[in-house]
Amino acid sequence: MKADRAYLDWNATTPLRPEARAAIAAALETAGNPSSIHAEGRAARGLLEQARAAVAAAVGAEVRNVVFTSGGTEANMLALTPGLRVGSQAIEHLVVSAIEHASVLAGGRFPHARVETVQVTGEGVVDLDHLRSLMAGARPALVSVMLANNETGALQPIHDIAEIVHAADGLLHVDAIQALGKIPLDINDLGADLISVSGHKLGGPTGVGALVLASHLQGLEPLLRGGGQELGRRAGTENIAGIAGFGAAVAAAIPAMATDMPRVEKLRNRLEANLRQTQGSVIIAESVPRLPNTTLVAVPGLRAETAVIGFDLAGIAVSSGSACSSGKVRPSHVLEAMGFGPELAQSAIRLSLGWSSSESDIDRCLKAWRKLAGNLTKRDHETELERF
Repeated sequence: MKADRAYLDWNATTPLRPEARAAIAAALETAGNPSSIHAEGRAARGLLEQARAAVAAAVGAEVRNVVFTSGGTEANMLALTPGLRVGSQAIEHLVVSAIEHASVLAGGRFPHARVETVQVTGEGVVDLDHLRSLMAGARPALVSVMLANNETGALQPIHDIAEIVHAADGLLHVDAIQALGKIPLDINDLGADLISVSGHKLGGPTGVGALVLASHLQGLEPLLRGGGQELGRRAGTENIAGIAGFGAAVAAAIPAMATDMPRVEKLRNRLEANLRQTQGSVIIAESVPRLPNTTLVAVPGLRAETAVIGFDLAGIAVSSGSACSSGKVRPSHVLEAMGFGPELAQSAIRLSLGWSSSESDIDRCLKAWRKLAGNLTKRDHETELERF
């Protein structure tokens, strides 16, 4: 990042790790197709499998069950497949939480008539009673719930969700894209049947991700058909450079997580302690477990788009919500699902940190925030005077 700017939008994308950059450069010098059996092809295959092993180790999966994709959206699309089987019975219905990423809310390949939505609490956590009621029917369902929300950072009770889903003979897909590299992640401990991950959320390149399958999963239908790559589960010659960068980023991020994230959480807590001093400010989902790097703050009357521009002019990158939808002039669907009204929802600013975030980044952010909040207070005061 540029020395004269502070980057506080790590949930949108992260800087490329040096290890990933080096792996990408090396892979670009490898000419072989990983499906070829000659020496050059075997060299490319070696890079592919090295990355696959790194991703598998990071999520506690078997190496052969990592399916590389073009990113998190494709991984989610591949996961949401009618016909996945529980024993001999094929699943034909999908249940998604109301706070999922747009790529999950779209329903994958399930017909809209076979998709149901489970509600969340005011803190952005899945309503387990509502989930039980949806799973009480005779038809087993695939349930898709993200581990960590990309806007609020709220962590979902995946273990409890898995118990409910499996007791009803369903399957569970977990979008773990924001979680990988920030909190420990194990597909078996979670009780998940499929999990999605992405490279650019932890220091890898954009345009590469993976769907990871539990060993028992059956009936996954390819989204892309053609060649037999990825054991027939995803056709197309693999993006060796991107995958190598993804693997290198994972290999660097997971060991560093134990020291990086506690430091990041301290920075986040300092940031929030100061944000709370602004009259009317709300730290959203602060009473539930969250990612250690994420703050979603709202102040009624402060328009999010105005604040984002103000931060940018001050040399600070922040977001007004999900990077995939922040260009749209409408309140966050996550905050709507949590029951927030339009005024508060339209004022929400997401501040997200990462491994190279510093005290000076927080200082700079708070200086800009005080100016924005001061302008809001001044405007409110002037409005009040106009009433007399």
